[in-house]
Amino acid sequence: MKKIKILFLTNIPSPYRVDFFNELGKNCDLTVLFEKASSDERDDMWKKYSFNNFTGIVMNGIVTGVADALCFEVIKYLRMKWDKIICANVATTTGMLALQYMKIFRIPHWIEGDGGFAKSGKGLKEKIKKYFISGAEGYFSTGANHDKYYLTYGAKKEQIYRYPFTSLSENDLKSAEARAKSDKESMRKKLNIAEDKVVLSVGQFIHRKALDVLIDAASRISDVGIYIVGGEPTEEYIAQVERLELKNIHFVGFKTKAELAEYYITADVFAMPTREDIWGLVINEALSYGLPVVSSDKCVAALELIKNGYNGYIVPVEDSVALAEGISKILTGDYDTMSSAALQSIKDYTIENMAKRHLEVLSEN
Repeated sequence: MKKIKILFLTNIPSPYRVDFFNELGKNCDLTVLFEKASSDERDDMWKKYSFNNFTGIVMNGIVTGVADALCFEVIKYLRMKWDKIICANVATTTGMLALQYMKIFRIPHWIEGDGGFAKSGKGLKEKIKKYFISGAEGYFSTGANHDKYYLTYGAKKEQIYRYPFTSLSENDLKSAEARAKSDKESMRKKLNIAEDKVVLSVGQFIHRKALDVLIDAASRISDVGIYIVGGEPTEEYIAQVERLELKNIHFVGFKTKAELAEYYITADVFAMPTREDIWGLVINEALSYGLPVVSSDKCVAALELIKNGYNGYIVPVEDSVALAEGISKILTGDYDTMSSAALQSIKDYTIENMAKRHLEVLSEN
């Protein structure tokens, strides 16, 4: 049986995307066009990838951002014969160039994204966004909020198809669950963690991640150790800790996937204070280790996966008091039940299911 021939447009070969493409490519003839070889903001680990089951092409282009470039070369590929074309870089110059070309020549295409928060739909920028997003054959959505985003910018309800967005394979979930049941105390000794209760957060020290809100919350739960993994803190975060005279904040630098796993094992709660994340794959990871999550209401992954009192809490963005209260509720409540719920809530979010869903939708339409 002839395999469906798919062209996929995206910006960079991030590790989780490459894993997905390798899985998707097992059952279709897949070519993926990348705008750049890597993001300028990411560690060198992001550059270690292999295109095993698909044809990956890093185009030559004019750099326009840390993770995107203007690649006129994309037109050459759009002129070729494909069964399906998926554009996942709608907001980049290359993505807009590709969409405009496909609109002019009436080339059927699909649009995919990790998530999104719709705005008013009014104003010049909003109209431009609607112009590029509207008119697709179909839309791959990560959840209810992403549905609203597409509907705001021109999609029809019947054109929207859900898929489980994740960075975790079936083996990742199994090994994470097994590690979650391992001895926290021995791992804490290995990592020199002294506190009885541990909150973990993973993210860059940038304004959008709202780690300043988490630091402020730490002053309200002083008997809990808060470990922030992801890079070196800038002066403003160090100054905030000193000003609040906090002893329970611990800044941990970049960690590999294996090293980060050790911190997931030691933690009791995962905190996601973000001011905006169109998804937030660290929530998938945290849940896979049985960690209840406290997140702001500006994270699509939390809105899709977290249920208050079941596997965590969703709190208002910028509200350090609510963030601290959510953490305290988890630590003083029926923790084992909530931890089991965390594992249950992520069981279907595998790369295998993600690839399977794409092929089901594309084969039926």
